[in-house]
Amino acid sequence: MSYSNLPAPSPEQGLSRYMQEIRKFPMLEPEQEYMLAKAWVDHEDTDAAHQLVTSHLRLAAKIAMGYRGYGLPTAEVVSEANVGLMQAVKRFDPEKGFRLATYAMWWIRASIQEYILRSWSLVKMGTTAAQKKLFFNLRKAKNKIGALEEGDLRPENVARIANDLGVTEDEVISMNRRMSGGDASLNAQIKTDGEGAAEWQDWLEDEDADQAADYAEQDELSLRRELLIEAMKDLNERERHVLTERKLKDEPMTLEDLSQVYNVSRERIRQIEVRAFEKLQKTMRDLAADKGMVPSVA
Repeated sequence: MSYSNLPAPSPEQGLSRYMQEIRKFPMLEPEQEYMLAKAWVDHEDTDAAHQLVTSHLRLAAKIAMGYRGYGLPTAEVVSEANVGLMQAVKRFDPEKGFRLATYAMWWIRASIQEYILRSWSLVKMGTTAAQKKLFFNLRKAKNKIGALEEGDLRPENVARIANDLGVTEDEVISMNRRMSGGDASLNAQIKTDGEGAAEWQDWLEDEDADQAADYAEQDELSLRRELLIEAMKDLNERERHVLTERKLKDEPMTLEDLSQVYNVSRERIRQIEVRAFEKLQKTMRDLAADKGMVPSVA
């Protein structure tokens, strides 16, 4: 299976032409997908693998557009998404019981994120795991509180993001300033071969592609929920209670309230929360690997 025989976005070709090309590939019914995947696994049928890849190029492009705020060429991000898709197809086991789209989302995101990490200097981004998490989750956190379009964040928003992502307020402010100004809107105009102009979202709006993405996201959410339930069993009763109250409730308990429950300091509760969260993440990564999934590098 070669990347060279796939449509590829390039400055010469233009992304609009690429989007037109990939919309021509049909989506697969579950039975078709299963038979093609079996043909690849059992017989290394490259034609079958090619059909699996091309039928999911729209999904890869859609995921890639979610990473458009890092100041990198969109065509290169899409290409990296396709690399992740190909890796997913190579390793996909149809007997696991989930669709290729669900499995591929993990690989596509990992491939894109690894590319972004390589492209952004460590001086720009920071070197700790917490800073990398902040790098990949800041835009999502800002969007959650309705602050995506702001320049400098308001103090209350800085404090909330810092608490949610487990970093300092100074790190939030610094990362936000480094990353600001790089967003490209899905409403941005692009040239087409016909008359007039189109918007990026016009090329991404495809009913079948949306259904595949929605299905994959629902399937992935279900898998993550299963992993979470299983991983929580590795925590002791106090760790499980603290983590549940601090991370999994719509209205989390404060450190002060929990410190009174356990008759310890707020700092001690914070330490328990951090340790429990780290244990949970490690267990979930191990469980995901056992299921043949690839967790995000973020």
